[in-house]
Amino acid sequence: MRTRSRHRRAIAVVAGALASLLVLAGCSFGGETEPDLPTQSTTPFPDEVVQQLTDAVTHAMGTTGSSGAIVGVWAPWSGSWVTGLGTQRPDGGGEVTVDQRFRGGKMTRAMTCDVLYSLVADGQVDLDDSITEYVSGVPDLEAVSLGELCDGTSGIGSYTGALYNSWISNPSRQWDPRYIASFGLGQPRTAEPGAAYRDSDAGYVLLGLALERATGATAAQLLQTHVADPLGLEATALGDMPAEGALQGGQSLPNAEGALDCAQPVDLTAASWTTGFTDAGVVTDIDDLGRYVQALASGALVSDDDRFASPLPVAPDAPSWFAAGGGAIMAGSLIGQYGKVPGYISAAFADPGSGLTVAVVLNNSAADPLVGEYLAWELAAIASKAPAAAGESVPEAGLPWTAEQYHEAIAGAAVCTPPASE
Repeated sequence: MRTRSRHRRAIAVVAGALASLLVLAGCSFGGETEPDLPTQSTTPFPDEVVQQLTDAVTHAMGTTGSSGAIVGVWAPWSGSWVTGLGTQRPDGGGEVTVDQRFRGGKMTRAMTCDVLYSLVADGQVDLDDSITEYVSGVPDLEAVSLGELCDGTSGIGSYTGALYNSWISNPSRQWDPRYIASFGLGQPRTAEPGAAYRDSDAGYVLLGLALERATGATAAQLLQTHVADPLGLEATALGDMPAEGALQGGQSLPNAEGALDCAQPVDLTAASWTTGFTDAGVVTDIDDLGRYVQALASGALVSDDDRFASPLPVAPDAPSWFAAGGGAIMAGSLIGQYGKVPGYISAAFADPGSGLTVAVVLNNSAADPLVGEYLAWELAAIASKAPAAAGESVPEAGLPWTAEQYHEAIAGAAVCTPPASE
């Protein structure tokens, strides 16, 4: 079991308190941290690769009713492709550009775990600390540790299913994290802590509350200090969407006949970040998202080798290459996250060996969040076969799926009818 001495943590209390005060005063620590990956080729992808990538993204846009998407694909041995596709609104209005911000969704989970591991390294908390040491009113969770909350093995349920419709109908409402977490806590526990993975948004919200209590800093300050500042992520923050410079996000709702009105999604761009808190409340842009997932995969922020050492299957029937742990999803050689929040479906994955990285956001959240994951994997499969630039060589390792496999999976998850050309 991963532990740190209580003596070391006690010694660090004064230093931790001082750091929290400096954070509150607007100061930050650490310089630039670079993901430890192969050097990226400065050339663009060949035209045929760009066409394949474009076709994959526009197909997903059509099946989800998304008018716009922002995507970044980086293959160090071959090239890169970062672009905005479509328009801000289905009526053709508004240009989509790569500098626009959007909700980073479940990538917030990985960032929250980065904060946890950083605080462990500083001796302020232990992975084996019980959540009850920091969050009151949950005595039945004494056996649940901070590390298990990060790994998704607490056995706690999720709140999104119970609250999602309320978020859509009242997007500006501010939600108390304890209140939303209570909907997940109210569900029956499916396994003993540490025994199995269970997707639990409530678990990451509780983890965020615990880290706030342990440090005296807000969750937003903690993510800024331990994640955004070290990596130089200037567009990334935990909080509300900026008033300007955002990718417009929405969701198609059923019309009078019960079918989704894909032509007129409700605007959810300014939906409150409090629906996600430390589970899904981060705002970012495509460059930051790509850089962050590279840091996540390569361990640039966290030096603990155990973080991804023992992932668990995401489901009993999941393929052997599909697992979760440390706040991230592991798919073959890729490490990342995916999911949806009101207005957006997003995903980002990176291979710590080859440096292959994909990041994508769609601006309609009507479809299953798995579409984001499927699209990222389709893009990764296409890019993995990109030819080598001059002086480079294509990595030997491949992925345990094909682009065609997840192109078909996206079609099978369609909630809107793609254009006839599809």
